[in-house]
Amino acid sequence: MNLRQSVLALLLWLLLWQLISISVNNTILLAGPRETAEALLRLFGSSAYWSSVLHSLLRILGGFLAGGLLGVLLAAAAYSNQGLRIILSPFVASIRAIPVVSFVILLLIWSGSGGVAFWISAIVSFPVLYLNSLAGLMSTEHTLIEVTELFQLRLRDRISALYLPQLKPFLRGALSIAVGMSFKAGVAAEVIGQPLLSIGNGMYRAKIYLETAELFAWTLTVVLLSWLLERMLLLLLRKC
Repeated sequence: MNLRQSVLALLLWLLLWQLISISVNNTILLAGPRETAEALLRLFGSSAYWSSVLHSLLRILGGFLAGGLLGVLLAAAAYSNQGLRIILSPFVASIRAIPVVSFVILLLIWSGSGGVAFWISAIVSFPVLYLNSLAGLMSTEHTLIEVTELFQLRLRDRISALYLPQLKPFLRGALSIAVGMSFKAGVAAEVIGQPLLSIGNGMYRAKIYLETAELFAWTLTVVLLSWLLERMLLLLLRKC
């Protein structure tokens, strides 16, 4: 889909949103695009807004990178060791199945609200990167592996010539999924834990004061941050 088609699709959804807002005729129940844009502009003028965005971004991005890196490294280890792969299988399956709110409550008990977004983002991104990386490695053709062994390539050359190209499409899909999930889970954890200077705290205050337009503005902020981070990571992956 080209840029023109993307813009037209976006305008169509904005028009639909505006029409529904007009039909509801109650900005508390459903604020429209204009009210949301005005609320976002008001937030832009607040230093607390930018501090909240920065703190949340650092926590969520840090957790995503930590969980993703651990997932890729453990996938490489599990690919080389079948015993480790068997041991990790129920652990990864459990992390995928356990509700995020359970982890949030446990983390609030163990460490307080300060680092909850970091740990939740790591927990969410880990299984996505682990499973996709492992699937990519397991799909490597044995004939290609035999060729690298025949020519006695160094491990570094095997990784760059064989495994990284094999992993690239799997990592592209994993990054697209994991970034969005990390932001959704991280902000949800902040809404529950209520750390100061966070997007989740801003959303909660908007809910308390029935500022639906401001709630939508915070939500739009999360969407934009997630989209920008995903674009940057995919661009970095292409460069690699």
